[in-house]
Amino acid sequence: MKVVILAGGFGTRISEESMYKPKPMIELGGKPILWHIMKYYSSFGFNDFVICAGYKQHVIKEFFANYFVHTSDVTFDFTKGDAVEVQDKHSEPWKVTVVDTGLNTLTGGRIKRIEKYVDDDDFMLTYGDGLSDVNLTELLKFHKENGKTATMTAVQPGGRFGTLEINSDNRIDSFAEKKLEDGGWINGGFMVLNKKVFSYIDGDQTTFEKEPLENICKDGELVAFKHYGFWKCMDTLRDKNAFEELLASNKAPWKVWE
Repeated sequence: MKVVILAGGFGTRISEESMYKPKPMIELGGKPILWHIMKYYSSFGFNDFVICAGYKQHVIKEFFANYFVHTSDVTFDFTKGDAVEVQDKHSEPWKVTVVDTGLNTLTGGRIKRIEKYVDDDDFMLTYGDGLSDVNLTELLKFHKENGKTATMTAVQPGGRFGTLEINSDNRIDSFAEKKLEDGGWINGGFMVLNKKVFSYIDGDQTTFEKEPLENICKDGELVAFKHYGFWKCMDTLRDKNAFEELLASNKAPWKVWE
């Protein structure tokens, strides 16, 4: 199953670092947050990724182009010209497709642009700036059992996020992104989507969190997988520092690998 990661935005609220690189490439503990997200999915057996790149997309491509060398022991034999011998391989079993989805394309447009790379009925989608300890196996099972177009992981961080109204059978009755109410359930990413979702997206200037998700919701095709554990996104330098503190103290809930 494909895991699609939105990684093309400008990251203006963390411009201290995003002026040099895409926000998903900002490092936590010496590795990009994008890498942490992928490692988490990989720990559940999901290893086929499609990265929706845009702003400074070359940085993401260069990271993966050099990843094999950077994560392995390598002998450079200058007596034999430019011979390179890999001594010990440490890279992950990943297949990574990095797609330039445009500099100014909105989230829905980025998803629409990678439609040709999705070959299964369902695929996973998340944002390139959020980490969680959501059980991805249970999330996928929940999606299959409900048989809806979209399953969204709902979390309760409080403050500065829009809220979801979830009824007793986990169907979302209303979806409104980024209002100013405190509390409530919000869109935490970590979604499972059916390919029917592409028909809800018009083009590059479509924001996925507006008309597409609102219309999927109106059609009764959006359900919530409630997650009561850890979830956090990296919007500001303060958020980045909070992630770093969790890693430094060995208390990072998403770090389930050795």
